[in-house]
Amino acid sequence: MEIESFRALLTDEGQALLAELADHSPGQELAVATRLRRDHDAELVSAAIGQARLRQRAAAKFGAADAARMYFTPDGVEQATRTSVAAWRAERFKALGVRRLADLCSGVGGDAIALARAGIEVLAVDRSPLTCAVAEANAAALGLDGLIEQHCGDVADVPLNGFDAVFVDPARRGGTRGAARSASGRGGGRATGGRIFDPEAYSPPLSWAVGAARQTRFAALKVAPGIPHEAVPEGAEAEWVSDGGDVKEAVLWFGTGPAQGQPHRATLLPAGVTLTGGRLPDPEAVPVRRYLYEPDGAVIRAHLVAEVAEQLDAALIDPTIAYLTADELRPTPFATGYEITDVLPFGLKKLKALLRERRVGTVVVKKRGSAIEPEELRRKLKPEGPNSCTVFLTRVAGAPTMLLGQPATPPAG
Repeated sequence: MEIESFRALLTDEGQALLAELADHSPGQELAVATRLRRDHDAELVSAAIGQARLRQRAAAKFGAADAARMYFTPDGVEQATRTSVAAWRAERFKALGVRRLADLCSGVGGDAIALARAGIEVLAVDRSPLTCAVAEANAAALGLDGLIEQHCGDVADVPLNGFDAVFVDPARRGGTRGAARSASGRGGGRATGGRIFDPEAYSPPLSWAVGAARQTRFAALKVAPGIPHEAVPEGAEAEWVSDGGDVKEAVLWFGTGPAQGQPHRATLLPAGVTLTGGRLPDPEAVPVRRYLYEPDGAVIRAHLVAEVAEQLDAALIDPTIAYLTADELRPTPFATGYEITDVLPFGLKKLKALLRERRVGTVVVKKRGSAIEPEELRRKLKPEGPNSCTVFLTRVAGAPTMLLGQPATPPAG
């Protein structure tokens, strides 16, 4: 989409088209486009239909109410921070006393919106004129333009004096390492293509972002969840955030005091519970006991499985597998508990016979440390019956093993 086409959507005619497409149905798109082009410019109709399509995609991240009023680019929908995660981060900044923040590589404004709603003044910076126009329109559409100032330019040229904090969300997608930098440079434009895993291939590179972070009292740098722990800069607190059980992002925080012995943090949304630590040794490995615990992905990424094991008086089932086992079922928000009924060497024939005998028609397959794909296994099992079962494909003491069980809920209190 060209910036001229986007600006046309902000006119009265463009707004009328978007209103008419509020309940846009992809199956009726061709017929709708044909009808609308009788009375409107074809390019404007195409832009409006594209925007309606993007708004529907964005509803999962931003909520239907906000998405219906906002504007997006394809990359903006893909790379914007989910509202629940952005709101969590904004509240952390607010609790730190941040009142004015520079949002570098701001994209279509997802984080700036959450920060402004937390009462923080934001300077949002991106190098793409189209992205800046979209972000500016979003701030106005949500009534937040009084708290968000949009600046189109290179993030490296922004003086950070006068800001309490900085937030940097570098582009982590591109065709090749060189192409990713040339496509976006340090300006914070959004690169497209495959994911980039080398933090120095981000745009801007992580080293530049760390330098910017050290110029303000507080800072947060968004990085890929798979960032190696050894790449976490000295003095930074690394936080992994999951939402609904899916790990969404990792953030490097500066100024939050990780030197006090808690360098890692796992945060689980929507509950908003947080686990800190990162200093405990790995728990021992023991035979599978009555209960199995599956830690949340953020806990695993943050290397905080040992902290959860200590809470639950649990141990590992294998030194290399992040499943915990215990004799007693205890409540925890950081792991899901299962009661195990069978611990068997892996064997498809044996598994099929057991499920048939127990009339299991619904099979949930989980794996960790196994090369077998759950969907492939389900097809081969062909389960039938009214009962359900959870099957874990894993290793126990190094041996391929299948564990059968059911989700277990600890008693209240």
